[in-house]
Amino acid sequence: MGLFITMLLVAVTVGYYLTRVALPPRLIYQDNEANRQSVASIPALTQRYSPTPWLANTHLQLIFLGLKKAFGRRLQYDSHDILTMADGGTTALYWLGESLPEQTPTLLVLHTITGSPHSMRGLVRDLQLRTGWRVVVCTRRGHAELPLTAPRINTLGDTADLREQLAVITQRYPHSPLYAVGISAGSGLLVRYLGEEGHNTPIQGAMAYCPGYNVEVAFLRSRPPYNRMMARKLARTFVTPYADQFSTKPGYQQCAQANDLQSFHEHIHALAGYPSQSAYLEACNPVGVMKSIVTPMLILNAEDDPVCVIENADEHIPLIRQLPHAILAITRRGSHCAYFSGWRPRSWANAVMADYFMHLNQQRQATAPLNH
Repeated sequence: MGLFITMLLVAVTVGYYLTRVALPPRLIYQDNEANRQSVASIPALTQRYSPTPWLANTHLQLIFLGLKKAFGRRLQYDSHDILTMADGGTTALYWLGESLPEQTPTLLVLHTITGSPHSMRGLVRDLQLRTGWRVVVCTRRGHAELPLTAPRINTLGDTADLREQLAVITQRYPHSPLYAVGISAGSGLLVRYLGEEGHNTPIQGAMAYCPGYNVEVAFLRSRPPYNRMMARKLARTFVTPYADQFSTKPGYQQCAQANDLQSFHEHIHALAGYPSQSAYLEACNPVGVMKSIVTPMLILNAEDDPVCVIENADEHIPLIRQLPHAILAITRRGSHCAYFSGWRPRSWANAVMADYFMHLNQQRQATAPLNH
């Protein structure tokens, strides 16, 4: 009887995993030749995403991601550039594969809301190994212990800063095709930039990894305990250490004491250099200009994401269908920027984004002679 019960439990568990957990992504895109070719060229988009069985839970995926970031193998970047922005602020570029031939594609990484080159090292290493390309982490103000040399901080990033970083990258490697991935908050910055630039961007392909979409509601929907944990980390990282610069500004105390992401971002506008919350949202909310994106873009969201919840993506499916070169892939599991797969957990998402960028670059190479 004991053996029968054990076998029954195993069968039920396996059946649940195969029918409710390990499913192919749900794909939303405009039906055209370019999108069909992209989907056909990336097998993972039409096959099951099978989460690591012992990490199939939302929270276990995030815990393991945190452990990987804390204890994973270190990465020695080739070099880094400290950049001074037009207003005196400080950003940085961290390079891997710097000595590759100039014509080698360059992949820009736009990090998470409190991210750094160190916290992004697993993704950077995976992308460099899988593509063989040059990778550069576009590091924002106040991140990676950069000095805050101008009294302004924006957790959503600044498209003006990104343009200055891009100017340095394109000047250094003028013949290198550019691609970009934004992770979580970094995806908002990437989408905002691509929407503002339209046809004028040098970026030839993009990926938005676990985006939150409309920041007016996205932070409000983030779930506990992550909502509070992230708000407190934002205050500790970007607000209270700079009391000498920010304490007289409106909203400082509210941001310093915020216990959730919504209240933090309701009061950050003065610290970010904007006269009002509405001005801040008008300048930074990615969905305000998303309809103007013409760059090929893959978007990845998970139904069990507790930070950028799936309702955010669902609300923007009609908009995504209007973008001729956008593909939204929604997986049943994956949590927030985790996506571990295999008994020895590796990132499924990192492999997908590498395959997507290599496909776009192959398409670019195939059509290049036609453009001359």
